[in-house]
Amino acid sequence: MLQAALELVDVEGLEALSMRRLGHKLERDPMALYRYAANRDALLDGLTELLLDHWVISGAGDADRAWQDQLRHAAHGFRLLVLQHPHVMPLLVTRPLSTPLGLRPLGALRPLEQILAIFTRAGFGPSGALHAYRAYYGFLIGHVINELEEFVVNADEDDTGLRLGLHRLPEKDFPHLRRLGSELLDYDGEAELDQGITIVLRGLQSQLESPAGPR
Repeated sequence: MLQAALELVDVEGLEALSMRRLGHKLERDPMALYRYAANRDALLDGLTELLLDHWVISGAGDADRAWQDQLRHAAHGFRLLVLQHPHVMPLLVTRPLSTPLGLRPLGALRPLEQILAIFTRAGFGPSGALHAYRAYYGFLIGHVINELEEFVVNADEDDTGLRLGLHRLPEKDFPHLRRLGSELLDYDGEAELDQGITIVLRGLQSQLESPAGPR
């Protein structure tokens, strides 16, 4: 049922998800679906768990692989997963806020546990591993949100400003943004992620190498 809900959201967006629409897609009485999900909120929680459970933290159990490599690989996997299901992205930001940590679905907590294990093996203490995870995951969420906002208004237009709709911005109020037309148009999400994750990982590495050790 959750897979069918994900397919519906992928095509029509979160607003389209309802028991009635899902029942129609599955060719079942919508009332029968309440045996599997109590309400729409339960469906949204299920979608969050489904997506995060598909996030593979490669090498999470491999102590011989550099922790930076594991987390870099996981970051790119997260990006690709969200780009495949962009309409579900708001759930990854908002749904955890509505549920205490210990009451969240196990599938939604598994990536957190695996990443904490990686940071712990790298040498971070419990508190340091948690802060490192927050910095890492916070960057990932921010990057993907930014990337999903990068789109072309008119792909057939030759002028960069017109393609991006920058001509609508008052030049005197947004001179810097208007001058970035070519850079915005040439945006490479994969390269941008790799550059950003390098900065994050180097910062975390510097904590491990500091005389005081990781905080």
